[in-house]
Amino acid sequence: QVQLNESGGGSVQAGGSLTLSCAASGITVSDICVAWFRQAPGKEREGVASICSASALADYADSVQDRFTIAQDNAENTVSLRMNSLQPGDAAVYYCAAAEIWPDRLLDVRGYDYWGHGTQVTVSS
Repeated sequence: QVQLNESGGGSVQAGGSLTLSCAASGITVSDICVAWFRQAPGKEREGVASICSASALADYADSVQDRFTIAQDNAENTVSLRMNSLQPGDAAVYYCAAAEIWPDRLLDVRGYDYWGHGTQVTVSS
């Protein structure tokens, strides 16, 4: 049974940083693609960053490029998302997702098979 458990969410002031972690069980992050998505109230879920093990290449949404960093830890079977220079527009519930087959579009929700329950990120101005 595949499970993804997010942690590390919280409240920060604008300009601050947070690191989210996604712990996987029943699946090995070194064999798959893992992505972070976020959903703010009244908005669609959007892709933030992804990493696929085969190449370890990362992909980012334009809105977070150069501020967020995704990384995988094969020994711990986790994928993290380091978020710097957070802005109120980054506030959302952040979800970890996993795809066993490399998605055509790495930041498209339709490409992912397994989802965590999410962790809340709040950014105050």
